[in-house]
Amino acid sequence: MTIQLKNLLAATALAALSAAAFAQAASAPAGANTPGIDKRQAHQEQRIDQGVAKGTLTPREARRLERQQGAIDKAENKAKADGTVTAQERRRLHAAQDGASHRIHRQKHDRQGRPASAPAN
Repeated sequence: MTIQLKNLLAATALAALSAAAFAQAASAPAGANTPGIDKRQAHQEQRIDQGVAKGTLTPREARRLERQQGAIDKAENKAKADGTVTAQERRRLHAAQDGASHRIHRQKHDRQGRPASAPAN
């Protein structure tokens, strides 16, 4: 299986999981709705997928960034567990997303990536 096909399958699986998480968040109580956080989370996952597709993220970098996104999602679910996301919880989630965004940018622009294929002779 080629690397591009594996990346495409991984991106498709990630999109499906993101959709499931979004659907779960949509059914949360009114005080626990976090549409801005959910939208930003989806955008950051999309940025990771783009980095993998373009080769600007190594598989190891992508796994680490995905794990960080999972930790943010877990923190969001914990904040929603009591039915209300407090202002302090929202600040913490936004701070975590700020850090993750910075790490995504740094990893995408560190000039490490999938090695270019050798030119054909």
